[in-house]
Amino acid sequence: MSTLEIKNLQVAVSTDEGMKQILRGVDLTINSGETHAIMGPNGSGKSTLAYSIAGHPKYTITGGSVLLDGVDVLEMRVDERAKAGLFLAMQYPVEVPGVSVSNFLRTAATAIRGEAPKVRTWVGEVKEAMASLNMDPAFAERNVNEGFSGGEKKRHEILQMELLKPKIAILDETDSGLDVDALRIVSEGVNRVKDSHNIGIMLITHYTRILRYITPDYVHVFAAGRIVEEGGAELAEKLEEKGYAEYVTA
Repeated sequence: MSTLEIKNLQVAVSTDEGMKQILRGVDLTINSGETHAIMGPNGSGKSTLAYSIAGHPKYTITGGSVLLDGVDVLEMRVDERAKAGLFLAMQYPVEVPGVSVSNFLRTAATAIRGEAPKVRTWVGEVKEAMASLNMDPAFAERNVNEGFSGGEKKRHEILQMELLKPKIAILDETDSGLDVDALRIVSEGVNRVKDSHNIGIMLITHYTRILRYITPDYVHVFAAGRIVEEGGAELAEKLEEKGYAEYVTA
């Protein structure tokens, strides 16, 4: 069992007018095997939460802590956070020209595992994971995210998650830019990885459509840099019906 504990997290970002506070005291605990949906309007701080945990240099931590199994990851470098068991699937995955998917994945796995996977075993792992995501084997020889469609980028993110087996996975708007078929395949991949490796999931989304495939144990509503309401899957249904207006007004 692993636990991610976010305690009174406060985060600011530098602007032309000076430092602007984005997160104003976030408290959240995610355990292995749990799925937490983070929902809220644009600008509420959802992605700031994700990237602050991952260690993006744009964001300045002004208070609080983020503990993974009792160790404060905010004291770690970005690569150390990944090795400790954190994984971030980005809303807009970046292109890495000149680096093939196969080399990228094996290099990442080597860093996480502490030794290079045996080639024969590794090839089988990759092929099996790709087949589960309906990915053409030729995909492995393409450059990372270069010329990928939205669906291909998101499948690649889940492929990474399946092969790296993190303790806690943060999925930032994984449903963004997906058609119905891609959404189903990606969601099935998330469910499969979570169940087979007992991963804790933080799923950031605006919409409830992905929650028809990935059932959350907990739903947290974000507004103005805080969690303003919490509940179960029924809360997502309320948001689908009424939207975020009452939280923004408040």
